[in-house]
Amino acid sequence: MSSHDTPAVDLPRLREWLGRSETRFDIVTAVPLAALSATLDREDPAPQPGSDVPALWHWLYFTPLARQSEIGPDGHPHRGGFLPPVPLPRRMWAGSRLEFHHPLQVGDQITRVSRIVEVDGKTGRSGELVFVTVRHEVSNARGLALTEEHDIVYRDAPPPCSPGAAKPAFPAPQPAATDETFAREIVPDPVLLFRYSALTFNGHRIHYDRSYVTELEGYPGLIVHGPLIATLLLDLLRRQTPQSHVRHFAFTAVRPVFDTHRFTVCGRFEPGSAARRAVLWARDHEGFLAMRAAAELA
Repeated sequence: MSSHDTPAVDLPRLREWLGRSETRFDIVTAVPLAALSATLDREDPAPQPGSDVPALWHWLYFTPLARQSEIGPDGHPHRGGFLPPVPLPRRMWAGSRLEFHHPLQVGDQITRVSRIVEVDGKTGRSGELVFVTVRHEVSNARGLALTEEHDIVYRDAPPPCSPGAAKPAFPAPQPAATDETFAREIVPDPVLLFRYSALTFNGHRIHYDRSYVTELEGYPGLIVHGPLIATLLLDLLRRQTPQSHVRHFAFTAVRPVFDTHRFTVCGRFEPGSAARRAVLWARDHEGFLAMRAAAELA
């Protein structure tokens, strides 16, 4: 869909979704945890009943289960339902802020209550933008386990790609820091992206369909999932301090990363924090900042 075909954004109408909520249920099973461990190239022991779920790995549960007939051309479910029907066709995960109260464990029956807490709009370099913030509360038999505020950004699509056609407008590049004290280089090959899409039941075609993402959306390659980069950042911290537990974590996607080049996840502890507070970031192959994050350990 080209930008001139996109209906006008009616913010007052979209704000009627404020306060809407939904409740979903799941069970923490072991196989998705073992599969993500393999995907991240870890050598974890097989998860057993009662094993703790690492921070952010709760994204393996409450996965979207739209019927095939309800899927739009980009692989996302059609607009409407719980989320407001934003008419802008591009939807991406902009960031999250999380607080972990106690770990989920294998075998837990878990409940997630989600509520729309903010709907806002503005005009950016790439055109009109709409931001939707959803607050999730995940509980098990021991009470509230974690809270998350999830920011979703919707953008218009560029004109259909053809020789000389406009390409997606990227945010102005910001040089990434180079003062990390621990880091890991990541090879975002299509298998890694496919496996993460499969584990999170994410049908968004920008992550696995090269002809779609390059020819229709105009990107230079498959896009690395924002949540995957965030997971790799916390995985880096976990490798550095394997016995620690995350209390708070927040991340913001700054610039897209593609499967055409390697990127680096980086971190350092804040001075005087006694390894309790870490600054984390992802740096692309050009040295630009792709994601910024911060974590506080219990």
